[in-house]
Amino acid sequence: MNRREFLKLSTFAAMSMFLGDFKLVEAKNFSAKKIDFHAHAMLNSYVEGLKKLGIDAQAEEGFPLPKWSVESHLKFMEDAGIDFTILSMPTPHIYNGAKNEKLSCEVARQINEETAALCKKYPDKFGFVAVLPMPAVEGSINEIKYSMEKLGALGVKVASNSDGVYLGNEILNPIFEELNKRNSLVIMHPSPARTLPREKVITGKVMALFEYPADTTRAVLNLLANGTLEKFSKIKLVVPHCGSFLPYMKQRAGAMFHMLASMKMMPPTDISSGLQNLYFDLAGDPMPEEMDILLKIVNVNQLVYGSDFPYVLAPILLKKKSALDAELAQRNLTEKIYIDNAKNLL
Repeated sequence: MNRREFLKLSTFAAMSMFLGDFKLVEAKNFSAKKIDFHAHAMLNSYVEGLKKLGIDAQAEEGFPLPKWSVESHLKFMEDAGIDFTILSMPTPHIYNGAKNEKLSCEVARQINEETAALCKKYPDKFGFVAVLPMPAVEGSINEIKYSMEKLGALGVKVASNSDGVYLGNEILNPIFEELNKRNSLVIMHPSPARTLPREKVITGKVMALFEYPADTTRAVLNLLANGTLEKFSKIKLVVPHCGSFLPYMKQRAGAMFHMLASMKMMPPTDISSGLQNLYFDLAGDPMPEEMDILLKIVNVNQLVYGSDFPYVLAPILLKKKSALDAELAQRNLTEKIYIDNAKNLL
């Protein structure tokens, strides 16, 4: 064995020791694959985990958990022309107070292991981002290490707020520091605010109507205002649902940030440059208006596809995707949105 061969072998051995069972990301080839960044699997570990934690999805979300099966998901992907889906945990978030923190950590581990097993069974169709028991800092860091090093998670999913602790809160900085070290993909999903006006107001009945985009927007503004994304600049954060209310809030928040900074109430923040460092999925209703509204504040290179399966029925999703595909084809953006931007993000 010559010196070059020895060095190659030594490097491979060292990397193998470091990575453990983490082989999924290296094995995947995302070239020329149409990727869905926003989809969920209703696995038994998640459904049972909510019960263990005493979380009632119907009561919290105003909407029942949708039915899901791997067969129906694969059928949707085939019909929609989606080659690969990145699964993330749906909402409600699996945290129900500090008294249940240990149980939340256990449920997160069960969900991640079951999701990893599904992805291992269908490696050419599914990958996943790990669920974290946020705002539990130590438990979340442990789960990042385990899921990304042992289970092959492509990144993590974070809720806009976890038991009232919002993204951008300095309490969560150790978690973001760990993610930053790994150049992690981070997929955000909305979670309802802790307290809401629910009586005789339609937006308080079904969270998807208003509270999801409202809380997503609240979380992103908090991240920007606190400099979290600037501090942890290697994180690749995907904002859901066409940016939610950010296209409207960009100009207003920019003016307010400037005023608050001049009053020493917050550090100077350039919201325009901050938004350029984010990615945005097109889950929801991108056509005929929302994608163009989003493109008023971000670049087309920042957009990726998201279906939100199975929260929207497959026939409806296929109609929405057909409208989106026609528009993308007309603008010559099909490969950029579905393939090029996705590949860069991963």
